[in-house]
Amino acid sequence: MIIAQKERIAVKNFGPIHEVNVELGDLTVLIGAQASGKSLFLQMFKLIKDRSAILKSLENYGFVVNNKLENLLNRYLGEGLSNMWTEESEFVLNDKTYTRKCFESPPKGNPADKVFYIPAQRILSIADGRPKYFMEFSENDPFVLRKFSDTLRLLIQNGLGDSGILYPLPNRLKSTIKRMYDKAIFHGGKVVLDEKGGQRKIAMNVENMHLPLMTWSAGQKEFMPLLMAFYCLSGPPQNVVNRKEYEYIILEEPEMGLHPLAIQTIILQMIEFIHAGYKVIVSTHSPVLLEFVWAYNYLKNIPEDRRVGALCEVFGIQNSKKYNLSFLNDIYEKNIKTYYFSRDTSGKVKAKDISSLDVYSEDVAINEWGGLTQFSSKANEVVSKYMAQYGE
Repeated sequence: MIIAQKERIAVKNFGPIHEVNVELGDLTVLIGAQASGKSLFLQMFKLIKDRSAILKSLENYGFVVNNKLENLLNRYLGEGLSNMWTEESEFVLNDKTYTRKCFESPPKGNPADKVFYIPAQRILSIADGRPKYFMEFSENDPFVLRKFSDTLRLLIQNGLGDSGILYPLPNRLKSTIKRMYDKAIFHGGKVVLDEKGGQRKIAMNVENMHLPLMTWSAGQKEFMPLLMAFYCLSGPPQNVVNRKEYEYIILEEPEMGLHPLAIQTIILQMIEFIHAGYKVIVSTHSPVLLEFVWAYNYLKNIPEDRRVGALCEVFGIQNSKKYNLSFLNDIYEKNIKTYYFSRDTSGKVKAKDISSLDVYSEDVAINEWGGLTQFSSKANEVVSKYMAQYGE
């Protein structure tokens, strides 16, 4: 795998984004309300990093771009979204400014993707029990969703062997992580691929029942495309993705539909990916991930021989040599950044570095973790007020 250097990306005057300047860490967490520009920022980061590979993919699927920025943005972001670009739009990655000319230059050679993108709308990729082909989506669906779905389709066709089993699979995930997925999500169930009507569809065998995907809980359904994405990036090599070329994993809203225990397990999965050399960028509305980062900020200052044990206590897992948890120690040597995306009074999006997550900071954006603890703080304040007056 190619190890990415520290990078900084700035986006100005693009759609709702007025000014966003982000230094990417080994783990970068983006928070903010809906429609605060996080997904747009992440998609444009991938476009800058993988433009040539994206153009090649569009060409292979029969799309016409003709080296025109408007065509590229409409095909990539969704039809009609090219008008977010104006003459004042500016993209800077490290010291290089990406102008219209940069986006309109033709691809060269046989480029590989550097960013593996797991989109927020991922459940749409398996809505009828099977990953959709790229061309089954509409022209309004973003490229990252269509590409993701097609990758899962290829995984099922070519990357899992002939066992017909999707979970549990040997040698794909760390044993501790696999056990936590079972406890939080599958509860002893075995995920299989049914052969019906010439298509392989996802189902589960559990407690003497055979359940098609549409009968599962919302959390189980939401988790399946995540699990398949994790298979693409871990375990034995396979032909679906060339994981040696990837530098970044973008994961949008991993918490959707999931219990906090499942979210904790996904955090462990992200730590494992960072241990493997990837840089991870995650957008979230859940305080669970921020609680981990807050704990990390303190635990990195304790003696080294206590660090793994401390994280095991945080995640509620057994600290045993047989489980090979050394990957947890690596995270303490990594750089974690947190940014808050918000709209100002004019409705324009800006981003603020709140990496300290200091609850004693005078800055509300920092002490309320970008609003994720705002309700909890207000509820505590109101309860304390009225209990002081009327409580026994």
